Amino acid sequence: MDVHLRDLRYFVAVAEELSFTAAASRLHVAQPTLSKQIRQLETTLRAQLFARDRRQVVLTEVGAVLVPWARRLVADWERARTEVADAVAAGSKTLRIGALTSIGRELYPRVAKAFAESEPQWRLNLEAHSWDDVTAGLADGGVDVAIVWLPVPDPDIGYHVLFTEPRWVALPPCHRLADRNEVNFAELLDEPFIALPAEAGELREFWLATEERAGHPVRIGREVVSTDAAFEAVASGAGVCLLAEGNVAIYRRPDIVCRPVAGVSPCQLAVAWRRGDNRSVVRAFVAACRQAAANPPSDSQR
Repeated sequence: MDVHLRDLRYFVAVAEELSFTAAASRLHVAQPTLSKQIRQLETTLRAQLFARDRRQVVLTEVGAVLVPWARRLVADWERARTEVADAVAAGSKTLRIGALTSIGRELYPRVAKAFAESEPQWRLNLEAHSWDDVTAGLADGGVDVAIVWLPVPDPDIGYHVLFTEPRWVALPPCHRLADRNEVNFAELLDEPFIALPAEAGELREFWLATEERAGHPVRIGREVVSTDAAFEAVASGAGVCLLAEGNVAIYRRPDIVCRPVAGVSPCQLAVAWRRGDNRSVVRAFVAACRQAAANPPSDSQR
């Protein structure tokens, strides 16, 4: 009888949160997916692990027996995977960097330069990740550090904010608001929005500006897993989407118009790492990011 480690990780999250909704957010998965995997685990074990109704989720006696074993197995695997990844990185002298969008603001070249000065024996490998993993590979150990957009609601990930900047909106050129110098968010409430996948959790809600809607329902025009797909959707007229001011120049294209938005909070770009990863090379990369963000190039250097 084989059980996937993923299912044990899902089980531990539900056991600790006693909420499928909270556990799904913590794991960055859709709630139906989480529920399906828990049911599959129960079928495999031939035991009910949770008693659940509309009001609460509680562990059964059998579930309580499984909790410490599942925690131990998950923790042992995480340690093993981390040590293997560290050994691979140390052997190749390659630090893997995850990212969700193109890194503009002239940041990455300056980070690479500062990092090379402090760690000349190491090289950087920048990897693009889709929006269904808001940690850009950190959570599953695929990368060593990452450049991410907040929020990242994972208690095992630490971060330092590099930039705080306004949110803009991307519109097709024929849109009724395309000729404005600035768009008030209230004028966008009934527009169809391009949305991140459900797995993105709180980050999906942030880019839909759910908090600023005061309960006004969101119209979803299309779900996408990448920035390029989002702008293709905007250009096709499927909806509008919010983006960071710093990404406006990176993704400039003739079939999209970008305008600043009033009435929404700013967004934050951060460098992130796994808590407990105290390798000097990780600390050196974070320091290089902080140095580059604190010392942007002057106009004469551009």
